[in-house]
Amino acid sequence: MKAISETQAADHHKDGSWSDATLDSLFKSTASAHPDRLAIADAPDRADWTGGEPRSLSYAEADKEIDRLAAFYGAVGLTADHVIGIQSPNTVDTVIAFLAALRADLIVSPLPLHWRQKNVLEALNSIGAKGFIAADRVETRMVGADARDVAADLFSLRFVFGLGKDVPDGLIELGPMLAEMGDGLTFTESDRSEAADHTATVSWSRSGGETVPVTRCHNHWISVAKLALAETELGDGAKLLVPYSLSGLTGLGGGLVPWLLCGGSLHLHHPTSLVRLAKHANEVDADYVLTPGPLAQMLDKGVANKSATIAAAWNIAAPPPSAFEPIHPMVDLHIADEFALVARKRSHATSVEAVPLGKQTGSNGRESGPALLDIAVDTAADGETPKLLVKGPAVPGTEWRNLADNKCLSWTKEGYLETGILVEPVDGGLAGFGIPGAYAPGAGQLDAIDALYMTYPGLQEAAAFLVEDDIIGARLYAALVPSPGNVPDAKAFFAFLDAAGVDLAQIPFRVLILQSLPRDQNGEIDWSRLTLRTQRLAAQVA
Repeated sequence: MKAISETQAADHHKDGSWSDATLDSLFKSTASAHPDRLAIADAPDRADWTGGEPRSLSYAEADKEIDRLAAFYGAVGLTADHVIGIQSPNTVDTVIAFLAALRADLIVSPLPLHWRQKNVLEALNSIGAKGFIAADRVETRMVGADARDVAADLFSLRFVFGLGKDVPDGLIELGPMLAEMGDGLTFTESDRSEAADHTATVSWSRSGGETVPVTRCHNHWISVAKLALAETELGDGAKLLVPYSLSGLTGLGGGLVPWLLCGGSLHLHHPTSLVRLAKHANEVDADYVLTPGPLAQMLDKGVANKSATIAAAWNIAAPPPSAFEPIHPMVDLHIADEFALVARKRSHATSVEAVPLGKQTGSNGRESGPALLDIAVDTAADGETPKLLVKGPAVPGTEWRNLADNKCLSWTKEGYLETGILVEPVDGGLAGFGIPGAYAPGAGQLDAIDALYMTYPGLQEAAAFLVEDDIIGARLYAALVPSPGNVPDAKAFFAFLDAAGVDLAQIPFRVLILQSLPRDQNGEIDWSRLTLRTQRLAAQVA
């Protein structure tokens, strides 16, 4: 299944921006040239947050495991273009499962770790998934048990696999199954033509009011990673430390695929504290450390290798960047939800540089060849905030077979994808993607979350808002105004959200019970006063 039209793909091949290389061929090329090089390694504390002990594999060892698992997928009846969902944290097992699916010509749908059963069921059902791979647990949450419940409610799912140590009954435990079959599994590579143009993944956008599938082929992903590598200039065999789960544009486009392109060593990390991230970077002597943008300044002080590149990822919900003089080479990755990634290397600047409009050719002409991304904004009416438009070889497709039209985004007559993401024009381009305070991390627009909170009985008003946080950048809060005669109860509100299966990213960190919401002279909610109230009245925050 092709991710975009034949005409678009032909144009990308003609101008040299796309090639015949697949993600799997990149891996196999390194495995052939450097079989003994370390390919992937678990975090030392893996057993603290998911099942199984830490593992590390050379390219030869990983290639053998990928081959056997790809053969297993075929043996149980999964064939080309079948969709398989994956919800699992950063482990060697997850990477192997992902790459084996691509080798078997399957389409992978990586699901965010904060999604719960309701979200997973809706997503997998909408794309007709045939298989699902889930970890046994992520920290204290039993993801495997939730996966079993999803399988019970989703008729199209034929296989549900488990990764980890304590896989619940009802799931096929992949590790012991492969060990039992041993060398009896042999993989036969397909002869699919134009394989690099076929859909590799279906990821999920939540920047708008609905969850929208976003399709990318191998060439899409390679184009995205080239945008990052053009600025980071990682050499062959580089050591990359990635704390983002492999479920979206940041973790895949800023982590996994750059690793495949440079043929280096991928060190996986599950974020629990900034101290542990810095310690892990120092233990492996990382050349590249991916980190949330708001934490870049603190991490810059903790990483010992002064030649290591720190890649600061700024998503659409990130607070405004603070100015500082970095010690390390610093590359800012601006992430437009699942639609675009722009990398900008800081040139001795103390602040994040603006994202230029037009074709992205790299700072100081670093990138050669055709432009992989073109950025524009729509023509906003007076008083309205402009929205981001993108096109080019790195921009994904947004259509999926048999999916309702209201789940698809629109394209302009000039070929730009209308992302719907609000942007702020500044001198030199855009102040990143998104408007601080308008989006919740991983959960989309705040006004959509307001509507969700209002489903709780007995409320007159509700507002979701963000408060800057020194640990994760920003936290989601809720301000609730009870209807007359109702007694405020924050604990009952949390219980209501939990019982409704609301995904974890939409559950507020804390709740304020107020008599009314503060408003400005235009009658709009005054977010700054809400934020200030959380700082002054901590005792009233449930």
